[in-house]
Amino acid sequence: MNRLEPNALLALSAAFALLLVVLTTAVYGPPVALIRNPLLAIICAGGFLLLNPVFDRMMKRPVRAPLISPRNPATAVWAALFPMMILICAAVPIFWPGRDYGLLVIIAAVLFGATAESALKARRI
Repeated sequence: MNRLEPNALLALSAAFALLLVVLTTAVYGPPVALIRNPLLAIICAGGFLLLNPVFDRMMKRPVRAPLISPRNPATAVWAALFPMMILICAAVPIFWPGRDYGLLVIIAAVLFGATAESALKARRI
């Protein structure tokens, strides 16, 4: 069995955390959130993955390395902040129910998109 890639595991943990954000905002938010928030998560994460490389080329940004690098093990600790921030976003609707948390879903989807992009870059290398 091959070793699992750390960036893929990071993206997987961020995906589960994003799913938890969508579920908590659907349960503790207004009724319209049941349909809108999953769509927001899919559109924002997909848009980030599809449009970020285009904007990087358009703005002539240098190619970034994946979030977790084997040459620097400390990057794994810093990268673990992404799923942790998404999980904190998932806890907010539990303490303040009934509000609209669409922006929270967008923030969590963008953070997931960054980890998924890192996993795709690590796979290409």
